[in-house]
Amino acid sequence: MAKWGKVNYDEFKKLRDNLENMDEHRQAFFEDCARELAARLLGFVIPRTPVQKTVKEDGKTVYTGGTLRRGWTARNHTEAEQRSGQGGKRAGEAHGRTLDVEYANGNYTITVINPVNYASYVEFGHRTRDHMGWVQGQYFLTVSEKQLQRWIASGGFEKKLQKFLKQAFDGM
Repeated sequence: MAKWGKVNYDEFKKLRDNLENMDEHRQAFFEDCARELAARLLGFVIPRTPVQKTVKEDGKTVYTGGTLRRGWTARNHTEAEQRSGQGGKRAGEAHGRTLDVEYANGNYTITVINPVNYASYVEFGHRTRDHMGWVQGQYFLTVSEKQLQRWIASGGFEKKLQKFLKQAFDGM
């Protein structure tokens, strides 16, 4: 009978324990990824959302309105109208990290909405009041979604996933 030598299984046991520990942290990791996606989407769409402009007599451009832009971080149309400031990329990213994550059927979901009642008309276009013409859509959300998809495709989560896996193999 051949003698194969001695094997130390301690490292395999440690890896097994680390993988089990990783399973406990998996849900938090996926929820964090979902929140990051929502924050990035808001960071892309808020600055791209149009604001009505008015020119004053002294030649300066002054922004009026901004309800649609503020709507990305509001719970309803009235709140969006009442908020001050234009909102910006950082405000959207901060708001995105506080949104609730829903888990159903193996999917982690965050719903990003703009509750302003005319948001879809500005996004996709609409008929004029006299029904004789068409106002083109501005597609600020559509373009932002494509920008987010490009970010993901370019390896946006690769470093985050590598860090998570490294923790699993090195010990959490």
